[in-house]
Amino acid sequence: MPRFTQVKNLTSVAALRDHLEGLGVEIPIDDEVDPSGALAQPMEITDGSTGTKTALNRWAVLPMEGWDGETDGRPSDLVRRRWDRFAASGAGLVWGEATAIRPDGRANPNQLVLDETTVEDFAALRNRLDPAQVTVLQLTHSGRYARPTAAGPAPKTAYEHPLLDARAGSGPNEVLTDDELDELVEQFADRAVLARQAGFDFMDIKACHGYLGHEFLSAVDRPGPYGGDLEGRTLFLRSIIERIRRRSPELGVAVRLSLFDFVPHTAGEGGVGVPEAPGPYRLAFGGDGSGVGIDLSEAHRLLEMLSDLGVGLVCVSAGSPYYVPHIQRPAYFPPSDGYQPPEDPLVGVARLIAATDEISQRHPKVRVVGAGLSYLQEWLPNVGQALVARGAADAIGLGRMILAYPHMPADLLAGRELDRRLICRTFSDCTTAPRNGLISGCYPLDDFYNQREERLQLAAFKRETRARLR
Repeated sequence: MPRFTQVKNLTSVAALRDHLEGLGVEIPIDDEVDPSGALAQPMEITDGSTGTKTALNRWAVLPMEGWDGETDGRPSDLVRRRWDRFAASGAGLVWGEATAIRPDGRANPNQLVLDETTVEDFAALRNRLDPAQVTVLQLTHSGRYARPTAAGPAPKTAYEHPLLDARAGSGPNEVLTDDELDELVEQFADRAVLARQAGFDFMDIKACHGYLGHEFLSAVDRPGPYGGDLEGRTLFLRSIIERIRRRSPELGVAVRLSLFDFVPHTAGEGGVGVPEAPGPYRLAFGGDGSGVGIDLSEAHRLLEMLSDLGVGLVCVSAGSPYYVPHIQRPAYFPPSDGYQPPEDPLVGVARLIAATDEISQRHPKVRVVGAGLSYLQEWLPNVGQALVARGAADAIGLGRMILAYPHMPADLLAGRELDRRLICRTFSDCTTAPRNGLISGCYPLDDFYNQREERLQLAAFKRETRARLR
């Protein structure tokens, strides 16, 4: 099993630069972080329908969820606690967590659901945030990864997939019909009206991480209007945006997008991730056909389409946590159902930064929020400042880091030293827990979760996993 130098052991900017040079990758990094520098500047977000919104700084909370809502789709006390921490983060932009448009589209039985019965609960949730924070609510249908009840997976897919169908237990009878997709488009638009009613500034149409909106981008073999060429594969996403513009013109539209994808990986010798199938791979949006390379030509064309539709805010990501986590959230320690990283995680960080930079430079009308940076740990602010200053990203998103250290932006903006006790070390417990039916949270660093009884269950799951791998 390969072992890589952990970032926490790179104790200076010079050491990090030397390590990156040895890996043959580039990541911009500033020597010092200026509290009044690039990350402290306001960010204007122009939406084609609503005009301009202004975030007070360049920090963003990414859509982290806890698998901990009520079974009827309403926020629980655990959800409210997490959003209170988002409010105290100091971030100018809060990208609210994944919320299903209907119960059967949930990724887990405790995912939030926005509908007529829960809209007031969402309004109360939004009111827990700072009024000055620009807010986005991410709406989704989980598609292939739908698991709405404790009975198990209930996938609804865009097309038959030669590798992923076997993993999710899906088959041809679960492929959504064109009529069902037409209905889903209308439901997204309905929920957009409710999102605005609840007080959110933007609605995010989720097109990342293997969920339904993302899967359609690779539906090259699906017949009919929702598949085939790029026009067809983007029809689902574009139709939703067009309906929202008509139904709720005062609501901004955002998209969280997986810019590129790889062939699904699995644990090989020593538990190290390897491609599940060798050779050419056609089903990776943003891929170069090899299964492990990038070609952003279609991503650029999609960004042009989104810009023409007036979308002015995009948060970028890559791949899926279900089958290629090492390109989506680089980590030293994999989740229980994952694999050991096949590359130094900093290579994955650099890959995503390079793609984000390319998108930012080519599409200046769109505000681009960078992601996948938590593995940088104490050097995240130095890199984030360098990216924004150079125009390689417009804002820096915090995902796993926000669970461990929610007030990192507030500390940095105030000129305070980082609290290194709270820095995310990518232990992946926030993923291992829900993979085993538990609530998500930072069990190692947040005393609130560390003292809950789920911590003991999580420890038992991890012991069982290690025993199986021996």
